[in-house]
Amino acid sequence: MSDHTFLIMTAGALVLVVAALVGAGTGYLARRDRATYPTAVARAAIAFAATLTLAANVTAALASLAGPR
Repeated sequence: MSDHTFLIMTAGALVLVVAALVGAGTGYLARRDRATYPTAVARAAIAFAATLTLAANVTAALASLAGPR
């Protein structure tokens, strides 16, 4: 495995871990705010998806700035 592939896979794993932590934190805070379990899970899922979407958009923007290889 090349260094480039390793870096991409490590960055992807880091993004997934961060997104999971954001989702878990959002769900926890929703429950602390006395939301029902379905509402807390829905908020956590929305935060997880939003984090992944933001990471994908930032990656696309950086890739367009870098130009062709």
